[in-house]
Amino acid sequence: MKYGYGWVLKFVLAAILLGVGIYMVFANEVVYLITGVVIVIFSLFRVVPLLKTLKKEILRTINLIEIIFDTIIGGVLIYVAATGQMDNSELWKEVYRYSLAFFFYARALVFLNSVVFLGEKTEIPKFWIHILAITLGTYIAVTPDFSYETVGIFLLIVSLIGAAYLGVDGFGGYKKYRQFQLELNQGKEKQKEVQQKKEVILDEQKEDRPYVN
Repeated sequence: MKYGYGWVLKFVLAAILLGVGIYMVFANEVVYLITGVVIVIFSLFRVVPLLKTLKKEILRTINLIEIIFDTIIGGVLIYVAATGQMDNSELWKEVYRYSLAFFFYARALVFLNSVVFLGEKTEIPKFWIHILAITLGTYIAVTPDFSYETVGIFLLIVSLIGAAYLGVDGFGGYKKYRQFQLELNQGKEKQKEVQQKKEVILDEQKEDRPYVN
């Protein structure tokens, strides 16, 4: 049976994810930081694969411009959270709201233009995800009460789902590990029993041998 120690890491990550998710509900700096990091990672990790696979130069240019603006937005959010510049909370609340609105709206707008006007092929689920993104971006932009608390609750839900997934997956890995330990110990007991039987047989054979003087 195959086994590993990945379940230990999954248990630790589930605990960290759950703790951070709960903390985000109460700390606006953490929400700003996590949001900025997610935007930067989403933007930068797409650069090489995306630009290599887009066939038209105009598509590469449009997507690259979007990625640059998204990276700047994510960087600003990270900087604000990391340097503790949250004194004027109302100002940064508006910056946060419009940054998120721009991120979702721009992503959907670039995608829909690529599909409708520039002949880029796509899948049905991806199309509806971007329809949802443009709807979400519009909603955030026109909702004055939208703030980091709403995102904090959403991230908490995501954290709970992620922690549950890692916990269940880690439990499965730990169960396999314990099954391996059981088989390993049973194997040792069987080897001991076989050795004892061999010794008994050897002793019996010695007793059955005729004694020669």
